Amino acid sequence: MINTPSARPFRSGEWQTYRDLRLQALADSPDAFGSTLAVERARTDDDWMHRLSGVDTQRNLPVLAEIGGTPVGLAWGRIDDSDLTTANVYQMWVAPLHRQLGAGQLLLEAIIEWAKARNIRQIVLTVTCGDTSAYRLYTRIGFKPIGAPIPLRPESSVSAQPMRLVLREDAA
Repeated sequence: MINTPSARPFRSGEWQTYRDLRLQALADSPDAFGSTLAVERARTDDDWMHRLSGVDTQRNLPVLAEIGGTPVGLAWGRIDDSDLTTANVYQMWVAPLHRQLGAGQLLLEAIIEWAKARNIRQIVLTVTCGDTSAYRLYTRIGFKPIGAPIPLRPESSVSAQPMRLVLREDAA
């Protein structure tokens, strides 16, 4: 079926696709990310190339969602530098015209499987506060709120809720 999404790791040479999706995400959902469209637009092509070509694939998993070969979403899994038993989810986004088709779930499942293969105890993320489709997706997958909401980024009036998915019962 043409509307069936798939997810796979980005390849290092796909920096332009990564850049385009990242900029689309920031333009579409400016209050969903720690960075801003202005900051990301200011990056050079070399910066974008280095993001994918210089990635340590044991500690990072940039994931691409596609439908019929068309890029429709992205997410980034990264093992926490200060706690090697924790992975973070960043940059999670699916294009508006392709939402509710399962691409977001596939992106998260790819990161979850990658984290399990690395014996990660827990995956954490933050989501903009409110009853959003992103929050409902995360709770459906099994993420639970932890702690109080925090500012999305410095000087932002938008709050984000930290959430955690326990992969191993010895997770705190």
